[in-house]
Amino acid sequence: MRRVYIAGVGIHPFGRFGDKAYTEMGLEAATMALTDAGMAWREIQLAYCARMYLPATTGLRVLGPLGRTGISIVDVEAACASGGAALAQAFMAIASGVKDTALVLGVEKMPRGFMDPRQLYEDWQIKTGLAQNPIPWAIRARRHMYEHGTTAEQIARISVKNHRNSVHNPNAMYRKAFSLDEVLASPLVNDPINLLSICAPNEGAAAVVVCSEEVARRHAAAPIEVAGCAHRTALYTHFSVPIYTLSARVENPHVTELTSREVFAQAGIGADDIDVFEVQDTDAFCELETYEHLGLCPPGEGGRLVDEGIVELGGSRPVNPSGGLISKGEPVGASHLGQIHEIVTQLRGAAGARQVEGAKAGLAHVVGAGGNCAVTVLKR
Repeated sequence: MRRVYIAGVGIHPFGRFGDKAYTEMGLEAATMALTDAGMAWREIQLAYCARMYLPATTGLRVLGPLGRTGISIVDVEAACASGGAALAQAFMAIASGVKDTALVLGVEKMPRGFMDPRQLYEDWQIKTGLAQNPIPWAIRARRHMYEHGTTAEQIARISVKNHRNSVHNPNAMYRKAFSLDEVLASPLVNDPINLLSICAPNEGAAAVVVCSEEVARRHAAAPIEVAGCAHRTALYTHFSVPIYTLSARVENPHVTELTSREVFAQAGIGADDIDVFEVQDTDAFCELETYEHLGLCPPGEGGRLVDEGIVELGGSRPVNPSGGLISKGEPVGASHLGQIHEIVTQLRGAAGARQVEGAKAGLAHVVGAGGNCAVTVLKR
């Protein structure tokens, strides 16, 4: 296996952009990544495009204007983990020696409001009344509160943290700080999840140029190593929507645990070696649960990390300095690559007021419908 590097990153801000076409947003992100890498489009040997709501051949529609070079351009969909699944494919292509360069693009232009459950579930599942996000997360949150004493205030403080971080992120949809009282007073969506503690589907794009070590040394002054990258699906569904493999009482490793173990083994490091994290925060409880699944603390102690400030900027394990999806919004095809953009920015020491001092290793994590999960570890 060869070492894999990121030579360039690009991002189109996340938000709502009216009639601006997804092809325009995607092309901006891809062009930015190529420029950052110091590469021409003709040097790219393979491309993947992550998207969920956009039409067939999205990647070709976006990247075609750069030139019809005849390379493979493949669309990838894996729910909220789409961008991670696409990056994992490119990682394997470079690591195996099949290709030397690849561009990974994520782009999305999503309808307003909650995601349509018909995208994800069958009619009989929807009729149970449990298929509408964020109901499954709220059920898991209530169970966590019952079993471990986690409080609504601890969950809400994650939202406070992420909104505060977002003020310094020009690519975030929402850039306003809120107090704990304001978060708790916002409309209740699904108990205990409030409106200000949940992410919004939106629009945006992000892109990454990955390459072999030889190519990176020629093009990038300070390349960032992709030390590990993997996409997996759950052994059993981790959501509460009834599904064929659902078991309410059998304990099984969460898909985040399985995926992070694989990636830590690839990278030769563990959770304690990571300086900065970007993780899935579909809502604030999702982030708290991820602390435990990644091994930042034992099961049931996620709330303690919040209380002790460990996950704050300035804490020993800062999580979501970008503001997370709660602040950025979640254009699902682009979300993981947006996380990668943030981690690369942090490892380059270019994050400004949200910079994690001395960051040398970072982790990006996404998890979503169907138990799709992707984890990437980057090192400088």
